Amino acid sequence: MMRRVGMSDRIVVIGGGISGLSSAFYVQREAERQGRQVEITIVEASPALGGKINTLQREGFVIEKGPDSFLARKLPIIELAKELGLEGELTATNPSAKKTYIMKGGKLHPMPPGLVLGIPTEIAPFARTGLMTWRGKLRALADLVIPASREDGDESLGGFLARRVGRQVVERVAEPLLAGIYAGNLYKLSLNATFPQFKQAERKYGSLIRGMQMSRKAAAVNNSLPAAAKGGTFLTFRRGLSSLVQRLEDALSGADRRVGVKVTDIVKRKVEAGTGARAGEGTGFEFESGVGAGGDEGHTAGVGAGAEGASVASRYEVVLSSGERLPADGIILTAPAYDAAELLEPLMEVPELRAVEYVSVANVVMAFDKSTLGVDFDGSGFLVPRSEGLHITACTWTSSKWLHSSPDDKVLLRFYVGRAGDEASVSLPDEELIRAVRQDMLTTMGITAEPIFTEITRLMKSMPQYPVGHVDHIAHLRARMEQEIPGIYVTGAAYGGVGLPDCIRQGKEAAAAVLKSLH
Repeated sequence: MMRRVGMSDRIVVIGGGISGLSSAFYVQREAERQGRQVEITIVEASPALGGKINTLQREGFVIEKGPDSFLARKLPIIELAKELGLEGELTATNPSAKKTYIMKGGKLHPMPPGLVLGIPTEIAPFARTGLMTWRGKLRALADLVIPASREDGDESLGGFLARRVGRQVVERVAEPLLAGIYAGNLYKLSLNATFPQFKQAERKYGSLIRGMQMSRKAAAVNNSLPAAAKGGTFLTFRRGLSSLVQRLEDALSGADRRVGVKVTDIVKRKVEAGTGARAGEGTGFEFESGVGAGGDEGHTAGVGAGAEGASVASRYEVVLSSGERLPADGIILTAPAYDAAELLEPLMEVPELRAVEYVSVANVVMAFDKSTLGVDFDGSGFLVPRSEGLHITACTWTSSKWLHSSPDDKVLLRFYVGRAGDEASVSLPDEELIRAVRQDMLTTMGITAEPIFTEITRLMKSMPQYPVGHVDHIAHLRARMEQEIPGIYVTGAAYGGVGLPDCIRQGKEAAAAVLKSLH
């Protein structure tokens, strides 16, 4: 479809989380750079923008009810912070709280120094850890002599790690560590979609351990990171991650918003041969729509078809639950895969989206008076393997890890609940969930003190699980979309990474792709 000469391109962004806001921001910025006019509309079903990012300021505490930080080495979020004037708000973890523990046999064991994503890069500390048997340690070190695989295809993350460093490392170290990122079953997650650097390390160095050793050295001399990131693995913002959302909202003040309404249908316009009488008023267009996604099959419309500005032909119409119809030359769809599938299936087949399953998780934050605990928090928290049989999967000693998060005489603890195959606890009633978490708190740390307050956040069907072959599946999907529904682009956590920097990077890529499609 040709660009409408001298007129604005109308871009509808479906989803107002970090992926949608980043997409809208980069559409606006790139259009300004190219001297193009765009009209951006952001549609978000929930009552506020920001998606899972949700910072609560309460009684002097800074509480993250959703994600709480991001990897310092991933630059897209740092670059965005600079563009938004937020670089000075970046803060790293407490340098005195670098120690992390893993539970084994009801006891907390410190993770040996030198672990990089669960892979040992310092042999002596790994040899001394109580987390592994000698047989397990020797099997892990066999990675240094096991020949590299020359297979080109994808494989499961768990299968790869078991092949390189053994099942004991997977079950006792890697699974609890990586569960904090994906909440998944490592034997079902795609290696290429989650940690492609592992396969690259095996190929380049013949050993995963050697590859991670080299990666660690390279990270130590990375001069592109801001001062706050050097020496720390994670970063956040002093006033919480919601400050990023607020700054994006400010930067997008010229964009229209539809908040608290859901997209029910995406309608594709079809050019009619001849005069276009079916489309009314001589526009030469009719609408195609599927059944079951909120639209009427094969309905017709013409000038002023329920949306202001619809008198000028657009590629698509975005139908809202309010009844409004938004004309769109381009659409960036950032909804979860299951919602995206509902909207796209009337237009084309999307089995790749149906293949992405989701896991529900919850976090339970408890605040305490420090004087009531009698516990020395000498690190950032601990991880809980599946084999321990607890409700919680991890605990962050938030006030120790993030010094800005709590008054000096208080303690903030954050417990994580739910992972693939173990989601029942997430749906427990509040009182039962609190009771279960407090029992686990007693088991792991011996704490019986009453919290000052408790905040529970349930994130239902929030963690996408990338199946083996996911990277190729999504590439194939996007190639078909470009042919069958040009101008619609899918992006977000379901596609190329679940972390905040990954979502921002994908939003930037989506913005470029959609603008390019309108030339």
